[in-house]
Amino acid sequence: PTAQIIPELTPGPLLVGTVLGILFGAASLYLALKIGMTISASIPIAVMSISIFRWISKAFGTRSATILENNIVQTTGSAGESIAFGVAATMPALMLLGFEMDLTRVLTVSVLGGLLGILMMIPLRRGLVVKEHGKLAFPEGTACAEVLIAGEKGGTTAKTVFSGFGLGFLFKLLNGDGGLRLFKSIPERTLGFFKGGSVSMECAPELLGVGYIIGPKIASVMCAGGVLAYLVLIPAIAIFGDSLAAPMFPATKLIHDMSPGEIRKAYVLYIGAGAVAAGGIISLVRVMPTIAGAFIAGFKSLTAGKDATVSIERTDRDLPMWIVVLGSLVLLGGLMLLPSLHVSLPAALMILVFGFLFVTVSSRLTGEIGSSSNPISGMTLSTLLLTCLIFLAFNWTSPIDRVAALSIAAVVCIASSNGGTTAQDLKTGFLVGATPSKQQIGI
Repeated sequence: PTAQIIPELTPGPLLVGTVLGILFGAASLYLALKIGMTISASIPIAVMSISIFRWISKAFGTRSATILENNIVQTTGSAGESIAFGVAATMPALMLLGFEMDLTRVLTVSVLGGLLGILMMIPLRRGLVVKEHGKLAFPEGTACAEVLIAGEKGGTTAKTVFSGFGLGFLFKLLNGDGGLRLFKSIPERTLGFFKGGSVSMECAPELLGVGYIIGPKIASVMCAGGVLAYLVLIPAIAIFGDSLAAPMFPATKLIHDMSPGEIRKAYVLYIGAGAVAAGGIISLVRVMPTIAGAFIAGFKSLTAGKDATVSIERTDRDLPMWIVVLGSLVLLGGLMLLPSLHVSLPAALMILVFGFLFVTVSSRLTGEIGSSSNPISGMTLSTLLLTCLIFLAFNWTSPIDRVAALSIAAVVCIASSNGGTTAQDLKTGFLVGATPSKQQIGI
């Protein structure tokens, strides 16, 4: 209940959440580099948190963690997964362009992008999490709340999670993905009777887990995208481009000589990125009145004085708006002053504008389809394409400008990823009666 005050943002949950965030961040980084997507870490972290604190309570005779402390653990831990994806989606491009993957650049991009995602999400919380309650599903956030409630009643253990770990490990040990190679991990076949057509399926426990979490409806929509790409768009490009005498931009090979995978990489990937951007912008326009109302309410609380904040209920108390404004200004200065990013004032302003746009889109899409299937990579490609278009218009085309363009895309990518994850965590908090400001501090 709103009036009830129980332990929430305490050192123990923050420490456990940080350690689990590092572990799941490493696993998410591997998954993102391998298949280009990650799964929400909040649910397994919540289950493990309940089990860890229950064991500590029995072993040392201490009090068990409250439901809000377990919520802080999953909130803090989920940041590792969201930042890992943003790093995996952008930083390797530096190596492909011939630059070093130095620690300072990766750390700077991660910290600034993560903070930008949280700052942009603070004024959006009321509009997306509270006012859209019942309209936006937030599947992982809702499932995580159910796990925390079940744990409070004594009905959740880590046995199922560790069983999943064991089965996944056994599968990876036996298949052809670096294990004993007893069977192929990706069976595939090119259709000889259908020019340009092919079918394949990656049999992986992590993808099976993603399917469990996002459910049959969204999984079917994602599968339909693959069918549309490999059995409609790629064959169409192969058939109609077969007679071209010269390569068609952006590919450097004749379409006649390209495999289905090469056609996808050269053409279909950009169609998907454009569809993601268009769908996201449409969603943004639809929810803009709600967002505007949230911003106005936030700025009113900024100028209303200390007495106005006293009446705000605990479960509706965000970090104050002055933190968002001051934090954005500090980020703006940090982006320009750090030499490893090569970001000028116009580029820093682009990061703030694109950051707000795609954090909003990401948070909205997270509410509709979940964190696991949130198309952050498409938003990143859209950011990079828009950035390059602006850079080209001003003739900023040197190698250093390439690093700056990638820096913009990387910070926005991590901000979008962390913003969506923060929205999911705040939904969990909304359902269990947490204090939003404490969750925002924790993440």
